[in-house]
Amino acid sequence: MAGCTSDEQKTPPAAVTPSAATTAAAAARPSTVSLSPAGVTTQIAVPAHSTEEEYSQACHAADIWMKNHPADRQALVENYLAAVQQPGVVGPGTWNIAWAALSLPRQAGVIVAAKAAADDECG
Repeated sequence: MAGCTSDEQKTPPAAVTPSAATTAAAAARPSTVSLSPAGVTTQIAVPAHSTEEEYSQACHAADIWMKNHPADRQALVENYLAAVQQPGVVGPGTWNIAWAALSLPRQAGVIVAAKAAADDECG
């Protein structure tokens, strides 16, 4: 017997799976990086690194972005991080450097600034 089948074919429920690029990026990252189910880096377990001026710039950029996307600011953190992590995107929130080119401590600095913006703590 090669296999058991029934006359009724069942279709498994559609699953949301990360893209191949997201999966490859996740595999290349150390376990210190936490990804959301959508593949967004939301936490990095290394000390954040940015100067006071850079932190202020990143926090302000996240604050402006969140103000332009009305919703619960805590819920917007992941959306903001997804926006700045897109390939080729550069802007004041990442000090005009693409996310992939930032070291883990610098990426952690962006995340800290985004969370501070969500808490309205940019100063």
